[in-house]
Amino acid sequence: MKMLKNGWLLLVLFSLYYLIPLEFRSLWQPDETRYAEISREMLASGDWVVPHFFDLRYFEKPVAGYWINNLGQWLFGASNFGVRFGSVLSITLTALMVYWLSWKMWRDSRTALMAAVIFLSCFLVYAIGSYAVLDPMITLWLAAAMCSFWLAVEAKTRRNKVLAWLLLGLACGMGFMTKGFLALAVPVVGVLPWVIQQKRWKELLLFGPLAILGAVLISLPWALAIARREPDFWHYFFWVEHIQRFAEENAQHKAPFWYYLPVLLGGALPWLALLPGALRRGWQQRGQDSGSLYLLGWFVMPLLFFSVAKGKLPTYILPCFAPLAILMARHAVQLVASGGAVLRANSWINMLFGLICALVVLLVLAPWSVTRHPLYAHHELLKVLLAASGFLFWALVGAFTLKDATRRWPAAVLCPLGIALVIGAVIPQQVEDSKLPQAFINAIRQDISDSRYILADSPGVAAGIAWELKRSDIGFYEEAGELKYGLEYADSRHRLLDGRDFADWLETHRREGKVSLILLLSRGEDETSHQLPAADFIYQQGRFILYQYNQLP
Repeated sequence: MKMLKNGWLLLVLFSLYYLIPLEFRSLWQPDETRYAEISREMLASGDWVVPHFFDLRYFEKPVAGYWINNLGQWLFGASNFGVRFGSVLSITLTALMVYWLSWKMWRDSRTALMAAVIFLSCFLVYAIGSYAVLDPMITLWLAAAMCSFWLAVEAKTRRNKVLAWLLLGLACGMGFMTKGFLALAVPVVGVLPWVIQQKRWKELLLFGPLAILGAVLISLPWALAIARREPDFWHYFFWVEHIQRFAEENAQHKAPFWYYLPVLLGGALPWLALLPGALRRGWQQRGQDSGSLYLLGWFVMPLLFFSVAKGKLPTYILPCFAPLAILMARHAVQLVASGGAVLRANSWINMLFGLICALVVLLVLAPWSVTRHPLYAHHELLKVLLAASGFLFWALVGAFTLKDATRRWPAAVLCPLGIALVIGAVIPQQVEDSKLPQAFINAIRQDISDSRYILADSPGVAAGIAWELKRSDIGFYEEAGELKYGLEYADSRHRLLDGRDFADWLETHRREGKVSLILLLSRGEDETSHQLPAADFIYQQGRFILYQYNQLP
């Protein structure tokens, strides 16, 4: 604990985790390339009301998350760092709120500091918090809402209560403009157990309208502006993005009720051993410690909410890790005084986890895989060694903390550091050649930059091309994917080309200039899988393939 009181050391650790690696990892498709391109187009067009993707209407999410993403590219330019900066900023601000709320509840600087440290170093938080998606932004606004509610119920004067309830509404309104109606539902279900146990219904009913007022004040101008510009937005966003995704049988990313259990366990590393005891202690102390019950409600109720929903992704439960980190920090600090068995167990878990993962890399994923299905190729020996070394570092930190667990347990924050620093250099080539299109795009940049028409069959790859070339007029070959709704508008239908019509279309359009078609092949496919007219130039890199047709006179 003593070493983490050094502010410079914390700043260095934060930089090593959240700042330095950002630029050196290629953007993943479809998520990161999508949000990179949406923000680029918003900055280029100056239209901060209606989100567009390839100049198509894109109604899957509201606008505030893009605003935060825009900050990165506005401040740092079109770089991988700039694309991911919005996520890092959101997670950092959330960590500061975790610190504040923990200190506010127990006035213990050790607990508050460790709550922020645990939050930032939880595997799921780090993985998503340094990845360009909107979940870190909604986590920020939900944490702000829950902190505002605690500030409101703890306020001693009417003036402070009014301001806190308005602040709660502003946070919910910004959450609503980031990811929709769940930002209004999750805080309500989160505070419900505490309100029932504390019998604070009167205060909720009396001041609750102020929160509604705050949410309306912050979100209404944009809600009216987009309704005036795009009347279909609210119909699509409410019925398709909320009702279908939450409850209908055709919901995206369907998964069973228990889906989040393994996500939670893996996401809590390197603090996993603290998880059961933290929840148990919070439940046992719910009577005499209202803060414990509040945090439990904030953790459990949203977790159940997302588990009931038919559509599930690991990123959805990111907001649950803010209260969980506080509960785990409180539990760990109290364990130091009462005994270190659980802290030693945490060291053992980290040591074994690191060793097992290193063995998996060396025996299963390496070219000499015992399963005969390696992930790495023979020329990627250095990547294998780096990946194994990253996990061995995790194990060594676990062994270091094991020697004196009651004193060294905070050093577990170092466990993921090796992986964080090498992850950009250890991605297997076959993964790069299907999920990380930047290297392929840079290899063909000179060939396609002067193309009159560029078409792609994958929105994620198309987004990478658009972002790298700074052009949004990419066409789509056979597959519309998430762009289906935007392509159904009369002024956009020409952007989607049926493969059966490609030969006729090509014969006409290549007279206007060079045509480039980029495909992402399915596993097992090769260049002969698509019945295409003979190309003047073909370039393949893994599953990415370029067919180029020169201009005809």
